[in-house]
Amino acid sequence: MEFRHLGRSGLMVSEISYGNWITHGSQVEEDAAFACVRAALDAGITTFDTADVYAGTRAEDVLGRALQQERREGLEIFTKVYWPTGPGRNDRGLSRKHIMESINGSLRRLRTDYVDLYQAHRYDYSTPLEETMEAFADVVHSGKAHYIGVSEWKASQIREAHGLARELRIPLVSSQPQYSMLWRVIESEVIPTSEELGLGQIVWSPMAQGVLSGKYLPGQPPPAGSRATDEKSGAGFIAKWLTDDVLTRVQQLKPLADQAGLTMPQLAIAWVLQNPNVSSAIIGASRPDQVHDNVKAAGVKLDAGLLKAIDEIVEPVTERDPARTESPAERP
Repeated sequence: MEFRHLGRSGLMVSEISYGNWITHGSQVEEDAAFACVRAALDAGITTFDTADVYAGTRAEDVLGRALQQERREGLEIFTKVYWPTGPGRNDRGLSRKHIMESINGSLRRLRTDYVDLYQAHRYDYSTPLEETMEAFADVVHSGKAHYIGVSEWKASQIREAHGLARELRIPLVSSQPQYSMLWRVIESEVIPTSEELGLGQIVWSPMAQGVLSGKYLPGQPPPAGSRATDEKSGAGFIAKWLTDDVLTRVQQLKPLADQAGLTMPQLAIAWVLQNPNVSSAIIGASRPDQVHDNVKAAGVKLDAGLLKAIDEIVEPVTERDPARTESPAERP
């Protein structure tokens, strides 16, 4: 495993981090979840990402128990706050009330006194940003989180939050966006802004929810048991990639992966890690062998010719559709 600084902070994270968005507490049985965490640890992964909303808070509980016997100082545990975790009007968003109550719930479920990174899971348009950042400052100053991050925020929002974070003397160090060969929305504004301000990217869905693994074939139904056939596993999210055009292009990447001596998943993960602003790529798994395969992307260097050949094959999304609405399935 290779390690990188999270932005310009002193915090080191594993190039590949383990996330449990749609696996722990829902998609896989607990024994399988524990086995995947064990495989991640054995492979040298020290960075683990979760959120209070995953599996209705159960994912944090599973991860907390899976890591309970590990040396806490040797791990980087990340979680998030924003999405609803209860039926009440204040059980959501980035109000001071929800942040302060949510961090306590997350720490209890994760069985730890602090998280290394506490992230705003989305931007809250209904709460003043000053209120949100002041609450985050209290979380940091009370020792419940070491660093602050955001997820799927626009460049302008990151810039405003960064200014407030400096005033409040708290380290805003990261952004967690979707990023893959097929989805490059962050390249135009978020990455340049983050480089300027010293934030690093912790990217989710480097394999476009498994599409870049090559297992989905044009003109054929999705494999049984795949995420595309399971509504709980984000079938609505993956649907946008399941067109014959996209799947045909993905199949054309296989000779490039073979040429580089990589599997398709390894190529996809290695690709996002070529971006110097990416600190870590999040992988998920339902089986330990998937972890063992994916971690081999750490430290891989792709030459310029290969990167150019990839660009000539894929037609990535570079701008988010302003008319597109986000569904609950899209909550990495």
